[in-house]
Amino acid sequence: MDFLEFVSNRQSVRAFDTTRPVEKEKLERIVAAARLAPSACNAQPWHLIVVDEPELKNRVADATSARALGMNHFTKQAPVHIVLVEEKVNLTSGVGGWVKQKDYAQMDMGVIAAHIVLAAHAEGLGSCILGWFNEPKMRELLSIPDSKRVWLDIAVGYSMQPLRQKKRKPLPEVVSYNGYKKGTEK
Repeated sequence: MDFLEFVSNRQSVRAFDTTRPVEKEKLERIVAAARLAPSACNAQPWHLIVVDEPELKNRVADATSARALGMNHFTKQAPVHIVLVEEKVNLTSGVGGWVKQKDYAQMDMGVIAAHIVLAAHAEGLGSCILGWFNEPKMRELLSIPDSKRVWLDIAVGYSMQPLRQKKRKPLPEVVSYNGYKKGTEK
């Protein structure tokens, strides 16, 4: 399978098989792939917390759920949650970010999240990146210091969802060559 086909078949999963745990070997390969993600100035400003203990995983899932808003009601189904915590950047990345007024650590968190969901897909697993959660509760449950920022939670498990058609903007709407929207002006 080529890469375009591979990413076309990856989707955010919101229905997991509650009877199938994720094998430790698969989790180890996923976090090994995540660790290899590129980062600005090789700062690697992240710490991953793999939550696979059932009772704790359910409490983490509760921290992601906003049932009144209908958000993340599926998260208890996932047998694993991978929580991404931001660590300090190195001096070069920090100075560069300050000079360029760009939050390189935040960008790096997105890159490692992409590595995690693609690695999970390569292992035959589904995943869903969650940005909506009760951060103080997540810190409390996982003993994360108040000085650290919890960026994302990625639910991982065996998907129960059929593959669905991706809805994406047409290429000419999001891509131009040799200049911003060059040749697309009307």
